[in-house]
Amino acid sequence: MIVILKENINQEQLESLIQWLESLALNVQKIQGCGQTLLSLLGDTSGLDIDLIRALDIVEEVKRIQEPFRRSGRKFHPQNSILDINGIKLGDGHFQLIAGPCSVESEEQICGIAHAVKAAGAGLLRGGAFKPRTSPYSFQGIGDEGIRLLLEAKHQSGLPIVTEIMSLSQLPLFEEVDMIQVGARNMQNFELLKALGQLRKPVLLKRGISSTLEELLLSAEYILAGGNEQVVLCERGIRTFSNYTRNTLDLSAVPVLKSLSHLPVLVDPSHATGKSSLVPPMSLAAVAAGADGLLIEVHSNPPCALCDGQQALRPEEFHGLAKKIQCIRACLNEGSAGDGNV
Repeated sequence: MIVILKENINQEQLESLIQWLESLALNVQKIQGCGQTLLSLLGDTSGLDIDLIRALDIVEEVKRIQEPFRRSGRKFHPQNSILDINGIKLGDGHFQLIAGPCSVESEEQICGIAHAVKAAGAGLLRGGAFKPRTSPYSFQGIGDEGIRLLLEAKHQSGLPIVTEIMSLSQLPLFEEVDMIQVGARNMQNFELLKALGQLRKPVLLKRGISSTLEELLLSAEYILAGGNEQVVLCERGIRTFSNYTRNTLDLSAVPVLKSLSHLPVLVDPSHATGKSSLVPPMSLAAVAAGADGLLIEVHSNPPCALCDGQQALRPEEFHGLAKKIQCIRACLNEGSAGDGNV
């Protein structure tokens, strides 16, 4: 990190700043330029509050050289991470499809979809028991009963389950859930992230609707800092000026995140586009971009779905897409890299 100081600074203030920085176990080197003084900070600056330093009277600007995300970054963890989700591997060539309805509605619905997506090649079953909705009058999910039905679908199909948590108070209900999803609206719910860091359970962390990639990685850092190393990132579209699709799917996030971080990266084309017709082409593009897996909504009767039916594929459509994904991955010579289901 470089601290650029203002001209004609008070030397007493400068010495006080240097002493404080050195008390934080940092090696401070003073560089005297032509009319300007720089401080070079060597050591772990990931926990240093840039805004606090920038607000000092003698400081002109602060620039990071080292990324603030330490545990999720490649500098300290160069190898790709591989998650084990109840026997299903994800990351570093282990590609997985995570499929299921936006919301759990009934035992017949979720169990039927579970069998269908497994037959098509899905490795995990997704389904919402609790649903965060923009309007308080929209369907909010069936709650505890939804988790019970997901566990029944897991029992019948053998697929590990993924479902979204909304608050800390719900954590006891997720004891038997294989992977906990943190949705876009909760990406910066730091108390929830800290609690998930105390678990030893996989966490699927979605990018916030207006969040930068650095903010996503720093949210992952909260979980990793607690000791839970089982984190997977998910690009699900961001808000832009475009209104033709539900969100704008930022596929460039996939290679950027994979260059910055060792964590697996998923793509959710369903929530990104909001239209079932756009899910297949964006899924194939995500695979070509290097995604480690896809999160796809599948419903047996989309027009009658209680939530987001317009973006759900029918089981037969999902089956056809899974075959195309297999072809794309074969073309990219990734098929032999892992033992994913697709």
